[in-house]
Amino acid sequence: METAQEINSRVEVSVLVKTFYGKVRTNPILGPVFNGIVEDWDSHLERLTDFWEMVLLHSGPGAGKFSPVPVHKEVDVKMDHQIQEVHFNTWLTLWFETIDMLFKGEVAEYAKQHAHKMGHILFFKIMEGRKNQA
Repeated sequence: METAQEINSRVEVSVLVKTFYGKVRTNPILGPVFNGIVEDWDSHLERLTDFWEMVLLHSGPGAGKFSPVPVHKEVDVKMDHQIQEVHFNTWLTLWFETIDMLFKGEVAEYAKQHAHKMGHILFFKIMEGRKNQA
């Protein structure tokens, strides 16, 4: 097994994103959601790499381009409001496992912290959106 490395460039961010979403696509809880929504995985992975490069390294083409809340609310609508806390918990578990398997260091820890906060916010905003639609 390779020794864990630091996240220092887009190369590592891309490895993280591609490895992680490889797990997501085959996961029994998340796979049906993501595979049912994402039509072009190659461009989706590039966009996610842009996002995580912006978040983790404060660089890349993603600066100022992303607003994840509306996208996740839209996914919940497309999934007939079936997105639940288990989806976010599973996503976080796979994210943490992937990071711990491949990476170490300050940026890797920040990636986990940011994802944890982001997951809570997105779940809250989805639930809030459902109440506002009722």
